[in-house]
Amino acid sequence: MLKILTVVGARPQFIKAAAVSRAIRETEGLSEVMVHTGQHFDSNMSAVFFEELGIPEPQHHLDIHSGGHGDMTGRMLMAVEPILIEEKPDWVVVYGDTNSTLAGSLAASKLHIPVAHVEAGLRSFNRRMPEEINRLVTDHLSTLQFCPTTTAVANLAAEGIRKGVHHVGDVMYDATLFAIKRAAESSNLLSNLGLEPNGYALATVHRAENTNTPGQLRSVIEFLQEKAQRRPVVLPLHPRTGQAASRMGIRLDGLQVIDPVGYLDMAKLLHHAAAVYTDSGGLQKEAYFHRVPCVTLRDETEWTETIAHGWNKLWKGPDYAARGEISEYGNGRAAFMIADLLKAASVTA
Repeated sequence: MLKILTVVGARPQFIKAAAVSRAIRETEGLSEVMVHTGQHFDSNMSAVFFEELGIPEPQHHLDIHSGGHGDMTGRMLMAVEPILIEEKPDWVVVYGDTNSTLAGSLAASKLHIPVAHVEAGLRSFNRRMPEEINRLVTDHLSTLQFCPTTTAVANLAAEGIRKGVHHVGDVMYDATLFAIKRAAESSNLLSNLGLEPNGYALATVHRAENTNTPGQLRSVIEFLQEKAQRRPVVLPLHPRTGQAASRMGIRLDGLQVIDPVGYLDMAKLLHHAAAVYTDSGGLQKEAYFHRVPCVTLRDETEWTETIAHGWNKLWKGPDYAARGEISEYGNGRAAFMIADLLKAASVTA
C-alpha cells in the first residue's frame, strides 16, 4: 500500500485536499495520512470545512498559528519533521502557497521524501508577496508538479523545471462541482441574510498587502463602500482584516459584514452573487466556475486566464476583455488524475 502524507493548514488547502482525498480513497493501492498545521485555527475557517467536505479527521494536528512568517514556518518545520520520520510516507503532497506548503516541502526534501505540489507553476512575478516565495521554493523542491493551467506549465519551463510536470486541470473545479449540489440541498444562508439571488455582491479581503498599511486597507474598503451604493456588498470578515480595521480606525459602514462562513455557505453566496470583489487567488477562479464576474483587489493575478477570457479584471486595470469559456481548467477529474499519477510515479521510481 502506497502511503501519501498530506500537509494542509489553510482554508483553500482544505477544499483542494477534500477533492484529492476522495480520489485517493477511491484509488486502489493508495492510503493517506493527513497533517493539519493549524495555520487556520478558527472553527469557522478550519473544522467546519472538514465536516462539510467529508475530509477524514487529520491524524496529526500541530496547532501552529500566529507569529511572523519565519517564526511560523520554523515551528511547522520542526513539528512536521518527526512526523515524517515516524510515518515514513512514500510521497508528501502539499497544496498552494502558504507557510504550511513551504514547511511541508522543506521538511520532506531534507529527509529525501519526494514532494508533489498541487497547484504548481503559478506566478504573480511579485516577490514582495510571501506566497510567491513559497510557490517558487516549493516548485523547485518538488518531484511532481501538478499544474492547473498551461500557463503554469510554461512558467515552470521558463525556470528550467520540465521533468515531472503535468497539466491536470484545477482541483478547485472538482471541489466546486461537489459543493454546488451539496450547498443547494443544505445551505439556507441567503434567506437568513435576507438576500435575493443576483441582488448582491460578495467581497473578501485578507492578504497582507491589503491589510498591513492604513492607506491601502482604507482604499480597498472605500472601493467596496462605493460598490455598495449600487447593491449590497456582503463581506465575510477575515479575522486579520477585522483586527487591522479596528486597529487602524477604519470603519466598515455600508457593508453587510458577517462572520466567516463554511465552504458550502460560501459556495451558496458565490453561486448567486452578481459580482465578486476579492484579493483571494482561489476565489477568482471559483467566481469563474460559478460564472460570476470578478474584480481582483490587487495589482496582479496568478490566474491570467480569468483576465484573458473576460471573467476577471484588476481593480485599477483595464475593463473586462471579451468573455469566453476557459477550457484548460479541466473537466472536474483533476483529483483522480493526481491520484493516478502519484501511483504511476511510485511504480516507475
